[in-house]
Amino acid sequence: MKHTLPKLSYAYDALEPYIDARTMEIHYTKHHQAYVDKLNVALEKHPNLQNKNVNELLKSLNNVPEDIRIVVRNHGGGHANHSLFWQLLKKGEKCSGKIAQAIDKAFGSFEEFKKLFSEKALSVFGSGWAWLVFHNGKLEIYNTARQDSPLIENKIPILGLDVWEHAYYLKYQNRRAEYIEAFFNIINWKKVNELYENAVN
Repeated sequence: MKHTLPKLSYAYDALEPYIDARTMEIHYTKHHQAYVDKLNVALEKHPNLQNKNVNELLKSLNNVPEDIRIVVRNHGGGHANHSLFWQLLKKGEKCSGKIAQAIDKAFGSFEEFKKLFSEKALSVFGSGWAWLVFHNGKLEIYNTARQDSPLIENKIPILGLDVWEHAYYLKYQNRRAEYIEAFFNIINWKKVNELYENAVN
């Protein structure tokens, strides 16, 4: 069973002006598709792994045969990270529900969380991701390099921001801070809350 691109639940221009339609289209149809294609090619060498979903592969990465482990880490990670990322984007939502209470408890306030998350995203050297994860019973902000998934470290991703240049360069060029600020206008907090509740239970 081949891995495929998940369907987007919105049009490419749905996140304008924060993420432009052309960036969304290229990001989804070119970059994400490439991760899927290269993952599928790698798994052809090990048909017994083809029925595992990508999250399962990443959670047990050390059990993946060594000859494809790096490819699964990079391209499987890219597939998993983006499949989640698209679900985390929506205009016009406010942080609410149990995740809002948990953020206040963990970081003192939403504004402090936003500050810490933004700093972590800005501090990624080169390409990578900033994450809010659930780990060892608590929320944690950290970043990963390249397409590394929190699942590799047994951390449950709750919110992620892609800070590879391909995610923002057409609109924001080198102004990563502006892109990070814009991201806070398009977070699907309903989905984030759902992920948090699933992680806690």
